[in-house]
Amino acid sequence: MENLALIDSFSEFKDDKLIDRVTLMAILEDVFRNALKKKFGSDDNFDIIINPDKGDMEIWRRRVIVADDDLDLENEEITLTEARKIEPDFEIGEEVSEEVKLIDLGRRAILALRQNLISKIHEHDNTNLYKQFKDLIGEIYTAEVHHVRPRVVILVDDEGNEIVLPKEKQIPSDFFRKGDNVRGIIESVELKGNKPQIVMSRTSEKFLEKLFEQEIPEVFDGLIMVKNVVRIPGEKAKVAVDSYDDRIDPVGACVGMKGSRIHGIVRELGNENIDVINYTSNIQLYITRALSPAKVSSIKINEETKRAEVFLKLEEVSKAIGRGGHNIKLAGQLTGYELDVIREGNVAEEEDDVELTEFSDEIEAWVIEEFAKIGLDTARSILKQDVNDLVRRTDLEEETIMDVMRILKEEFNS
Repeated sequence: MENLALIDSFSEFKDDKLIDRVTLMAILEDVFRNALKKKFGSDDNFDIIINPDKGDMEIWRRRVIVADDDLDLENEEITLTEARKIEPDFEIGEEVSEEVKLIDLGRRAILALRQNLISKIHEHDNTNLYKQFKDLIGEIYTAEVHHVRPRVVILVDDEGNEIVLPKEKQIPSDFFRKGDNVRGIIESVELKGNKPQIVMSRTSEKFLEKLFEQEIPEVFDGLIMVKNVVRIPGEKAKVAVDSYDDRIDPVGACVGMKGSRIHGIVRELGNENIDVINYTSNIQLYITRALSPAKVSSIKINEETKRAEVFLKLEEVSKAIGRGGHNIKLAGQLTGYELDVIREGNVAEEEDDVELTEFSDEIEAWVIEEFAKIGLDTARSILKQDVNDLVRRTDLEEETIMDVMRILKEEFNS
């Protein structure tokens, strides 16, 4: 019963771990064999018998009987006198089996055994956790905010596993409080020492793709395929979709009536503006669709350099470029082509047009920069715009825009 009592004391914490009794016994055997090697130099002549049902184990030491005058005893040998203390009729050359009580190993060795066992079980748990989350890489996962730090948010799932959401993996508008539920994809799992570090991301293109799978039944069922996703997290995204079934409108199915289906995804991503377009292998048509809402006049493609000259009317240029250049940047990433905008317009107007930078003595540099961000870098390109539309697409006040237009009009009226 001594062994049983000691084993129970070793395994008292197993109920708090994700480990079954059979695995625990296997770990126990490994731990005890290491202890035997340390004490006797070898464990080859030891038999460890484990009964996982009862949680008991026995350790037997096998030794060959040698003469008493053999002074250079090996681990596998015992003198005749010592052997006859076990059984009085033993003879030289016979094998003796003697049970080893754990208590005989000494208190210090037992404490070391316990510590080694705890370490092995933690290692086992961490290995299982690593494998479990390795299989979840690229999948959506939900966890609760446990602690918010300046550079990282610490999350905990229902099993108490710790997941980290670094600042750079958060959408810029994200704001978390303790107890909030957070969704993202498991982006990576790395072993830091013996402990796995599980990293979540909300900025990955894969997260948006998986949200489409979750929220749109036709994507989940495979009737609609997400061909490509590009995004500037929290700002704008473009998603190319396709379907082998001509009866299904992939864009309409993804967006839903009045945007009902995509609204939940937009809200999850901090009101990220999502353009859903029909995928096509016709690269000219693909680029045209990718530059929506701008209307493209024509496209000249260079397959070797993967560049495309996109010809646009003056009033379409700013739409193609988009606020902060986001639209043309994402269109290029989606199609795999570097896009160069070529303006089309009235020749006479273009000849007497004036670069906006020429007005730097009257218009502040940061205001000029705001217009440039949406592709408006000449006087006439701004004067053709609607004031309300410019307020919506820039960070400028209506009064500032009106002042700029007044200055520009004076240039052409003088």
